[in-house]
Amino acid sequence: MDRISRCSHGVEGVRLGDLRIESLLFADDVVLLASSARDLQLSLDRFAAACEAAGMKTSTSKSEAMVPNRKKVECLLRVKEEILPQVEEFKYL
Repeated sequence: MDRISRCSHGVEGVRLGDLRIESLLFADDVVLLASSARDLQLSLDRFAAACEAAGMKTSTSKSEAMVPNRKKVECLLRVKEEILPQVEEFKYL
């Protein structure tokens, strides 16, 4: 999982005070964070490739995309050829 967590390196992530956060990890659950749709897609692509290289599969049926914004923003993110559903709320764990 450590190798997989490094897939977000080089991506801006989001800022929280002085911290820059690219991902949240717990057991086999992952939240990828990015400041742009382009960076998030890059993280998703790297994450899926790292999972595949480690013999794991990304479960797109358990994956969702969320854009925390006051205005409704459509963000089409893909894992391989599957578009992730966009949600307004997301419960992590």
